[in-house]
Amino acid sequence: MIRFDQVSVTYEDAAAPALHGVDLTVDEGELVLVVGPSGTGKSTLLGAVSGLVPHFTGGTLHGRVTVDGRDTREHRPRELADVVGTVGQDPLAHFVTDTVEDELAYGMECLGLPADTMRRRVEETLDLLGLAELRGRPIATLSGGQMQRVAIGSVLTTHPKVLVLDEPTSALDPAAAEEVLAVLQRLVHDLGTTVLLAEHRLERVVQYADRVVLLPAPGAPPVPGDPAAVLELSSVRPPVVSLGRLAGWSPPPLSVRDARRRAAGLRERLAGLAPGPAAAPDGPPAASGAEPLAEVSSLVVRRGRIPALEGVDLTVRPGEAVALMGRNGAGKSTLLNTLVGLHEPVRGRVVLRGGAAGPAPGTAVVPHRTRPAELLRHVGLVPQDPRDLLYADTVAAECAAADRDAGAAPGTCRALVSSLLPDVPDGTHPRDLSEGQRLALALAVVLTAAPPLLLLDEPTRGLDYAAKERLTGVLRSLAADGHAIVLATHDVELAAELADRVVVLADGEVVADGPAAEVVTSSPAFAPQVAKVLAPQPWLTVGQVRAALAEAGEPGGGA
Repeated sequence: MIRFDQVSVTYEDAAAPALHGVDLTVDEGELVLVVGPSGTGKSTLLGAVSGLVPHFTGGTLHGRVTVDGRDTREHRPRELADVVGTVGQDPLAHFVTDTVEDELAYGMECLGLPADTMRRRVEETLDLLGLAELRGRPIATLSGGQMQRVAIGSVLTTHPKVLVLDEPTSALDPAAAEEVLAVLQRLVHDLGTTVLLAEHRLERVVQYADRVVLLPAPGAPPVPGDPAAVLELSSVRPPVVSLGRLAGWSPPPLSVRDARRRAAGLRERLAGLAPGPAAAPDGPPAASGAEPLAEVSSLVVRRGRIPALEGVDLTVRPGEAVALMGRNGAGKSTLLNTLVGLHEPVRGRVVLRGGAAGPAPGTAVVPHRTRPAELLRHVGLVPQDPRDLLYADTVAAECAAADRDAGAAPGTCRALVSSLLPDVPDGTHPRDLSEGQRLALALAVVLTAAPPLLLLDEPTRGLDYAAKERLTGVLRSLAADGHAIVLATHDVELAAELADRVVVLADGEVVADGPAAEVVTSSPAFAPQVAKVLAPQPWLTVGQVRAALAEAGEPGGGA
């Protein structure tokens, strides 16, 4: 169905090719997962299938890519639209119409399908992806995860032979991600649809893959093969595979179910051992007696006529890392945006105070009544779309502006970018970076000012496991220095690694607020893989298991 013959792609002004010497065949009805560190060419590989590379992105493509017998050099993306359906990393770039129902129908209208067929397929897709309640909603009012489901649905309605999906679950809550992956499984098994997808959250998708294609480094030849065999050698692997390597299981398990079947011996080795704290093991605990950096009381927020938050109470203290969790549309982003003054409360109270880590200790402000320049001394937000913060022409110029705005020493922002993703080049335009690289740059811009309260909205979208580990280290250091961290995330593994507390929102209300270990293990949807494998023992992360085995002198503790 898809054939790459000695394909190389080089972008204008690039020192090296993004892809080099790719020979790959994907058969009809196969689900192939593309993995690799950020910036290794995964999006370029997927774009070559749809014809977006090079017809839309520019650059030079050597070799030949064929899809269902059509050469993408000779067929532009619009001429492949009846065969290939594509969803990129950015759902907003995908939308053409204003409402959910119109967007689902738009692709079929372009293909000239009969009206009764379009109506039937729209209804089927609304039900498949849990979008029926949103059918008449303006797309601009949806959460990031809801937008991602609409983008996927708009491609499914055209019934393409090939689906190309770039990070399809990155903004989805765990339940929604399972629903989307179940739909993809049904298309592969029942209709013979070919699916090629790239994803960093491998714990969600790897068990569904027929094959894995590893892109180990920029320009390096791909390594295709059986999922277990490839991931055993890969530096990019989900927690369940890392746990299997630590325990000496070969081949490593790909799912929680497989791991639990082999875990009896590991549970015996861990019996009587206690895990260390999930977050900030070397830093002081949150200062429970310290004056809060943020206080939210009985908060009510509406977005137009839509209730977004209802009676929310939240207190965040210096040194604390709080994870906001809940399904798509629960109000997580609205709460973060209210903390930076983007939404005015209908009722309730929001107060921010400068802490010892910031330039305005003890000063209280109300976000929506405070000038942005003053607000920056109290709080910084990294939004879901990092492009909202990036306006310069190069990475170097963006970092220089961040240093000036924050009054930081020259090179501060650049050093932060390098600590998160070492290979981001200075002269590259931010729009030409991968999603993960753009996020690392936006994070560095905000971290340069070192605000007392740092807010992050889905901070691991587009980040590989190594970059996520580096981000966790940076955030732990900030918390140890007295900064407070509040992150809205669907990444249960990040919450297990970093958070002291987890606050769960549902329909704009707080339904749980407590220690991270208690909250995430009390619900299967929010439990990390290690907790599921080793239950009922209280382990959350591979790092905890490794440290405990090392302390006990057990084999594998130093792995």
